[in-house]
Amino acid sequence: MGRLLPPPRRSTRVWSLALGLPFLAGIAFLTLTPARVEQTMPSVVDLALGALHRLGWTGLDFTRLEILANVIVFVPVGILAFLLLPRRLWPLSLLVGPTLSLVIETAQYLALPHRAATVSDVLANSTGATIGIVIAVFCTLLATTPSSRPRTPTVEAS
Repeated sequence: MGRLLPPPRRSTRVWSLALGLPFLAGIAFLTLTPARVEQTMPSVVDLALGALHRLGWTGLDFTRLEILANVIVFVPVGILAFLLLPRRLWPLSLLVGPTLSLVIETAQYLALPHRAATVSDVLANSTGATIGIVIAVFCTLLATTPSSRPRTPTVEAS
């Protein structure tokens, strides 16, 4: 599969770093600060749930919304991992999301005892990162023209 996936352009990697570093800093701020989101922004969470309930998503409660948010927030992590790792090592990007999530949850457990460090967060974050990798692989394959793919040598019978 590595041969089918050409490396990203230099500009793509530069933009990935330029956008990815502030994004990762935001995740660190969101997950490694003492205050929980629902305590610092209760009205935003209530407004989001209220709007979703009005749209017919009445089965969505705070717990399900939190799981969905954990999945969505880690999709860019998977995309970044895929874009920034050398192409021959792209399968290692599958470990980046779970590893980052484990680091965050362990830090919450050890240093922020009032935060909830859960296995379900690790699973949701890992799922989001994997979805991001699938999206990145799919988009790479779509953007790759047949002429830009490396040719495999063929042997013709004479």
